Amino acid sequence: MTGLPATDRVLPGVALMLAFCVLAPLQDVAAKLASATVPVGQITAARFMVQAALMLPVALLMRLPMGLSARFWGLMLARAAVLIVSTYCFVAATQVMPIADALAIVFVEPFLLLILGHLIFGDAVGPRRIAASAVGFAGALLVIQPSLTLFGWVALFPLGTAALFAVYMLITRAMAAEVHPVTMQLHTALVGSAICVPVLLLAQGSGLAEFDPVMPQGRCWLWLFGVGFWAALSHICMTYALKFAPSATLAPLHYLEIVAAVALGFAVFGDFPKPLTWAGIAVIFASGLYIIHRERRVAGQARGAPQAAPAAAE
Repeated sequence: MTGLPATDRVLPGVALMLAFCVLAPLQDVAAKLASATVPVGQITAARFMVQAALMLPVALLMRLPMGLSARFWGLMLARAAVLIVSTYCFVAATQVMPIADALAIVFVEPFLLLILGHLIFGDAVGPRRIAASAVGFAGALLVIQPSLTLFGWVALFPLGTAALFAVYMLITRAMAAEVHPVTMQLHTALVGSAICVPVLLLAQGSGLAEFDPVMPQGRCWLWLFGVGFWAALSHICMTYALKFAPSATLAPLHYLEIVAAVALGFAVFGDFPKPLTWAGIAVIFASGLYIIHRERRVAGQARGAPQAAPAAAE
């Protein structure tokens, strides 16, 4: 497949991105099912432990280099840490909230990424994109407000997931040029496991409801395995989708994940977004797609006039 001309690689990239949008919510479904009997901290640890066990043979079969420089080990530790807390926040939220509601709030992440990219990397961000980010955040508030009334402060956890995942993406960006995606996933899972397991051991018998591990029973083993399995598989799909097709082509497709989340949430748990939630989702979608449109337009202008002065921030 890697030998295909660039124009013929877009379709596999799109197909893999669509696969990600279907598979990623399955991780959330498995986590929500497991959370009925297993602490959120234990589910978070299971995600990294299973993912490490699955990614290790893949990395070995691909004969990928395993070593990292001291600088990248520091970044890897930070990457794993923010992903642990991000995962914990989302699993804790879906324990009581519908998956689609929590995911809709998490979709403010592109707006936060835009702002953080400007602050950290100096990416150009103009008034139009700032305005679109503000509108998108307002859409998230339409989802948060009734959720806050129904579920309490846990409704703010997806905002934590969004902020931390934005940081995770920036760390990934800093490492992507020199670390293979599979190696990056493997090391993140190994470091995540190395952090989570001691926490669970220390919490054993403590009575801390969110961390004191329990022995899974029956199908719960399947749900815990599913959390790591669907996480690994979906992220591999996204990684290779970005290898085959431009991110500007794939970014709008990411919003289809909410469609799969709504369908699975209704099929498995009988959850269906309320009218105000749908309104918030629509606002987030529109704002996100507008930002993607501006990014594609600015990128196109930059490619079309390489000798010209940089386009003004929009």
